[in-house]
Amino acid sequence: MPSPPLLLVVFDLAGIFVFATAGALVGVRKGFDLFGVLVLAGTTGLGGGFLRDVLIDAVPPAALADWRYLVVPTAAGLITFWFHPSLGRRERAIKILDAFGLALFCVTGAVKATDYGLGPIPAALMGMVTGIGGGMVRDLLTHRPPEVFHAELYATPALVGALIAALLHMNEQPLWLTGVAGGGVCLAWRLLAIRRNWHAPVPRKRGDAV
Repeated sequence: MPSPPLLLVVFDLAGIFVFATAGALVGVRKGFDLFGVLVLAGTTGLGGGFLRDVLIDAVPPAALADWRYLVVPTAAGLITFWFHPSLGRRERAIKILDAFGLALFCVTGAVKATDYGLGPIPAALMGMVTGIGGGMVRDLLTHRPPEVFHAELYATPALVGALIAALLHMNEQPLWLTGVAGGGVCLAWRLLAIRRNWHAPVPRKRGDAV
């Protein structure tokens, strides 16, 4: 496949930095040493894209083929390790940055999947996997229930945003428009879910009124 457009790489690296910062912060709070914090930063930032690339047969994965994909999460991990006291006091800001990362990743994942021949629905699923995959691996490594299963609406905005991005990209719309439309819908929905505490429906507990 040809090299991805520069704008797509920028979207990808920005999302990696945001997610790696969130992953490193979890490692700091768990009391991990510097190596452990860097591992969590890399896992969170690169895990979703790595899984997507393997599933669509884009090998070697971008995380192994481009040095920038290793430098960015390493830098995010080091920054978080040294400046975590100030970052920790800005939990809500980190959550909002995470929403931006989700929006960026759902677009880059869907666009890359369509470039590798997937239809709109499979490409949207790959966009969602790109957005939530790293966080799920991070939570499993730190023995936490995956955030995607209990946080405010998370995977659904990513899936819808990725579907919009896939459809626009398949219809040869400009990449900036694809990013603004698909990422914008995901971001707005996710931020509203955080603000209003929206959750997906859960099963009724035994004894609840019908």
